[in-house]
Amino acid sequence: MEKQQAIINLVKDVMKFYKQEASPFALQVWVNAMQAFEFERVNKAFSAHVVNPESGQFMPKPADIIKALQGTQTDRASLAWAKAYEAAASVGAYTDVVFDDPAIHCAIEDMGGWPKFCRTETKDLSYAMHRFCEQHKAYTGRGQFEFPARLRGDRSADAEYEKKGLPLPKPKLIGNPERAMTVLDGGSKTGRLMISDAGALAQIRYSSDARQ
Repeated sequence: MEKQQAIINLVKDVMKFYKQEASPFALQVWVNAMQAFEFERVNKAFSAHVVNPESGQFMPKPADIIKALQGTQTDRASLAWAKAYEAAASVGAYTDVVFDDPAIHCAIEDMGGWPKFCRTETKDLSYAMHRFCEQHKAYTGRGQFEFPARLRGDRSADAEYEKKGLPLPKPKLIGNPERAMTVLDGGSKTGRLMISDAGALAQIRYSSDARQ
């Protein structure tokens, strides 16, 4: 509640600066849009917008501030590719991995899975990067999608471990450990699980940015 009120007060001040009225509906839209982000980052994003020589003369929309906080989908996809490619080189195909971004899981699954991704040949890297980024952008653009809890390495099937009464191998967490654990806990253990709340997806990605 304290954070929500801080967002409301901030938006009211900004709207007053632009000589606009803060209706209850507008304030609720702003609160819903900003909830997933650290308040200090939201405050800085508004301040940066106000002094922007090109766009600062107009009151920002929630999408403008979200774009400033998240970057473009292309930016995020490129960063996700770099993270996945580095993990493939350092962790390898035989270890289960859990990234801190569920869209990475989906993009890699759609490309044939973690072992195949790790074994991408040098001559195919350009195409693989293009395909990965397009898939990542497609998933993040949906706001809701299904994702697997982990990317399985080149090992025995889960059923073999269950048959022998053994736990699954401990996965390697990639990126922010807290968000990776959220992906592991919230994803499907047998396939893909639907995230029905876009805010929950944003929370997975961005709630711990200040601790990176």
